[in-house]
Amino acid sequence: MAEKPLVKRGLGRGLSALMADLGTDLAKEAAPPPEPPRSPDRMMPIEALRPNPDQPRRTFEPDALEELAASLRTKGVIQPLIVRPDPKEPSAWQIVAGERRWRAAQKAGLSELPVIVRNYDDAELLEIAIIENIQRDDLNPIDEGAAYRSLIDRFGHSQEQVASALGKSRSHVANQMRLLQLPKEVQQMVSDRAISAGHARPLIGHPRALDLARRIAEKGLSARDAERIAKQPEGDAKRSARNGKDADTRAMEGELSAALGLAVRIDQVGKGQGGRLTLTYKTLDQLDEVIRRLSAG
Repeated sequence: MAEKPLVKRGLGRGLSALMADLGTDLAKEAAPPPEPPRSPDRMMPIEALRPNPDQPRRTFEPDALEELAASLRTKGVIQPLIVRPDPKEPSAWQIVAGERRWRAAQKAGLSELPVIVRNYDDAELLEIAIIENIQRDDLNPIDEGAAYRSLIDRFGHSQEQVASALGKSRSHVANQMRLLQLPKEVQQMVSDRAISAGHARPLIGHPRALDLARRIAEKGLSARDAERIAKQPEGDAKRSARNGKDADTRAMEGELSAALGLAVRIDQVGKGQGGRLTLTYKTLDQLDEVIRRLSAG
């Protein structure tokens, strides 16, 4: 199946507007809502609902679903799901927000759910699904970083806009996104909670990241220990240390290179003394593109 093209659009309604439209939908189902829940448009049979095929979250923890199902049996569904007409099935409805509740409701044996109907387009559907997942406390750091990256790359938001709308610091957004530079095997270890994001950050850009991650997990090392062993000069890391490039500098080079589509080199004169940023382009088209991006702010 061909990959869908990235949705590059203007800010449109904006993150804050979509957050407001979600309202209290992001509140935990098992906790009392901070404000009265919105009235549903209607009650809808569970079998008429379909999950979002572009749902960013692929893993739903069984224990968490069972816990939510138990809450739904006793308290019912506090917040209605948000749905839209299914573009492929005229008689069905696609879940925009609330798939976790829909799955738990099936386990709880409920036959119908309260819903609010909206006519979102495909871009808004994906954007809201990403926002909803970010607000979940159980989202692992890799999925969280990928969600931030999607909001920035696919919808043209800046790190500052994402951070402000979601109540996060810009540094938190940037740090979670940096985890995506880790090797896939190390990312999986973070997703599986074998190591934490604090363990993994010193390994970003390290030539032996996977070996060190396995060592950290096997020995149960602390985040401080992880930082210490990541700085030990051995193998390729030793050569990099002689060249004056630490893991953070190499990681920043990789992040800028991926964002600009150009080779990037950072040379620091000294600690706290500034340095030089070098961009290397191969064609005039590449130069025009980076000038366009920088001029757009």
